[in-house]
Amino acid sequence: MPPTLASLVHHSALKLTVRAGEDRLDVPVRWAHVSELADPVPYMEGGELLLITALKLDADDPEAMRRYVKRLAGAGVVGLGFAVGVNYDEIPGALVEAARDEGLPLLEVPRRTPFLAISKAVSAAIAADQYRSVTAGFAAQRELTKQALTGGPEGLLAALASQVDGWAALYDASGAVVATAPEWAGRRAARLTADVERLRERPAPASSVVGGSGTSDNDDRVELHSLGTGRRPRSALAVGTAAALGTAERYAVHSAIALLTLTTERSRSLQAAEQRIGAAVLRMLLAGEPEHARTVVGDLYGGLLDAPFRLIVAEAVAVSSVRIAADAPTRVPSAAALAAAADTDGDPLEALTEVVESAAARSGEAVLVVPERERLVVLAADGGAAVTACGEYAVALEAARTREQASTGDEDELVVGVSAPVGPIAAAAAYKQAEQALSVARRRGRVYVEHEQLASGSVLPLLADDAVRAFADGLLRPLYEHDATGRGDLVASLRAWLSRHGQWDAAAADLGVHRHTLRYRMRRVEEILGRSLDDPDVRMELWLALKATTSAE
Repeated sequence: MPPTLASLVHHSALKLTVRAGEDRLDVPVRWAHVSELADPVPYMEGGELLLITALKLDADDPEAMRRYVKRLAGAGVVGLGFAVGVNYDEIPGALVEAARDEGLPLLEVPRRTPFLAISKAVSAAIAADQYRSVTAGFAAQRELTKQALTGGPEGLLAALASQVDGWAALYDASGAVVATAPEWAGRRAARLTADVERLRERPAPASSVVGGSGTSDNDDRVELHSLGTGRRPRSALAVGTAAALGTAERYAVHSAIALLTLTTERSRSLQAAEQRIGAAVLRMLLAGEPEHARTVVGDLYGGLLDAPFRLIVAEAVAVSSVRIAADAPTRVPSAAALAAAADTDGDPLEALTEVVESAAARSGEAVLVVPERERLVVLAADGGAAVTACGEYAVALEAARTREQASTGDEDELVVGVSAPVGPIAAAAAYKQAEQALSVARRRGRVYVEHEQLASGSVLPLLADDAVRAFADGLLRPLYEHDATGRGDLVASLRAWLSRHGQWDAAAADLGVHRHTLRYRMRRVEEILGRSLDDPDVRMELWLALKATTSAE
């Protein structure tokens, strides 16, 4: 506790007497200051005990004393010490009356008590309080360190909440609540998600204070602190208390920030090691060695390799190569996904990693994330939070891209392909499925494509690829050039004949010509193209070419 007017009054050596403001003696004293100026207010900071002898004051003038005392109270002076036996044998009644009216504590200082003794007493009490605070801070640091080593972040938060007589919460990189102490603080912590998001936009280290208006019982004063040493915070700490933190509590909070930052950085090192293990496990799975993969993994990924999983392959594609899909999904993305998609700074693959890992951490599920050169490979449980978050995030990105209809700047866009659910023995097939879905997503101008969408759909949309159209144009160009001379309609005749599976009468009827005319035209097609229509591969290629040119039109 810092010194108060009450502690100075009870100081046996000072012999101070209270003449006014008896009900305000519990106010802390920041310093004791001597000034004989008629107006010392410009030199006050607030919290001082002002010591005077009234050398330059007309202390008998009631109006002057009312103005003097009112100015002192307005400046935050917490008390007035008046030395008697110097210029006045006793405190003038005008000053006593003014102090009572204003509620300003007025202390009578006997002649044998020098102002220096009061200043020393205040200074000694402040020093003792600071020493107690530092000692308590070191004790809190030891306790927090112990809890961080034995109980992890949860134990550290519990110790911190106890030290500050309040509550504490830890948030992940996405702004979601990871842990709280005590447990009842979960709802209060959840209400601060938007404030944590705003804090993440500022370079680390950053802090802010929210709440504390006192309008309700739950209106705590909450300090938010970013955690991490990188450009963007890895997580955040919230500390809620009923009042502003004291020195000892401040030490505890700073210690918690340092310990959690160390834990975060250590987690990043462990994460890098896990990624190296994950890369090795992925290579084993793709090589058809699931049992070896299980042996290497042990319990690291829980039962991830025993249950159906999906492989996700993502790439960052240059903006100039991304087309806006005309048939982009119209479903509405979640609010969390929209918030994550709005943060487009930095590497899109890192952003996707953060989304997937945060979702997995919140749901307590295992996920294997492997950076692979310019790709990101994710192995996640089918139907789990990680796969769902990836899909929602992609939908949000696609919705934003569709609204803008074009991208500006040099940043890359995300493209994601997802396999069907498989077991460990089929990991190589799943990887190929994810690559196929990724290729289709890139061609169609999509952010996210699942392999099931390809298997259950039609092959015809794939003909929109520029390479397929170029092949079709080259294959059919001689026929179009022939028809342009007006010597026949070979393209329409070919299309009708193929659509009727080579049935001469039915195709001729569709065209309104004799079947012998159609036979002549088909021989001309074979002559011009140098291909036999008896070959099923030729018929297939011609049919697909006709479809490709039709879709282009």
